[in-house]
Amino acid sequence: MPGEDDLQRSIRVELGNLVGSDDLTEIERKCRSALHDMRDQWNAEVKKGDAIGTLNYYDKSAHYAYELMWWHSLVQDQSPLAYVVALHLALQNGFKDSLDFGSGVGSGGLLFSKHGFSISLADVSSTLLDFSRKRLKARGIPAAYIDLKTTDLPAGHYDLITAMDVFEHIAEPEKAVEPIARALRPGGIVFGRFNALPDEDHPSHITYDFAPTFKRLHELGLQECWRDEWLWGHQAFRKAREP
Repeated sequence: MPGEDDLQRSIRVELGNLVGSDDLTEIERKCRSALHDMRDQWNAEVKKGDAIGTLNYYDKSAHYAYELMWWHSLVQDQSPLAYVVALHLALQNGFKDSLDFGSGVGSGGLLFSKHGFSISLADVSSTLLDFSRKRLKARGIPAAYIDLKTTDLPAGHYDLITAMDVFEHIAEPEKAVEPIARALRPGGIVFGRFNALPDEDHPSHITYDFAPTFKRLHELGLQECWRDEWLWGHQAFRKAREP
């Protein structure tokens, strides 16, 4: 945030501003407990194979913003910095129009907007889209917001689509990449993390095998053009250019 030079404090202050609290100790407590609160909510409310229950969980969970904001504070690990890698890839290719698919609390959009990109945020969670809208509005940053429950992605509109830690939450991610492929311009890139391990604290991770997803991407005319070297599972796929 403007005027803040410590990322973790900035996260707490901004959350406090958005939820109407100046008790930064309580804000941090909610951040630190959010992962287990989400786990307990999932286990209590979502039955295996319950598509409606799953959608309601993502759409309305009050804990998600705390968990994601704390994750982006880098206090747990540095994997959110994959957005920086995606940014460099986009800049090297001269891209200008970006979409964050599964945009969460809008941190990816904030980063890309600082570097002159036209940004769009897409998510199934009305709660998180509203949260992101407030974050960006407070900074005077324009963006398009797409509620994936009701609105399709525009065809051929984006140079770069990021999808960070999204596909493990989807029962059939090979189907989810189809609208992403349609939304890319020829020569555009989708940059995502295709990796998850079984973890009792993340019962919402329901997919671990991404081979069908890679197969479908290839069928849709996207070929792998980059992957990380640290086993994080980040990969980039480029859509074929028109002849």
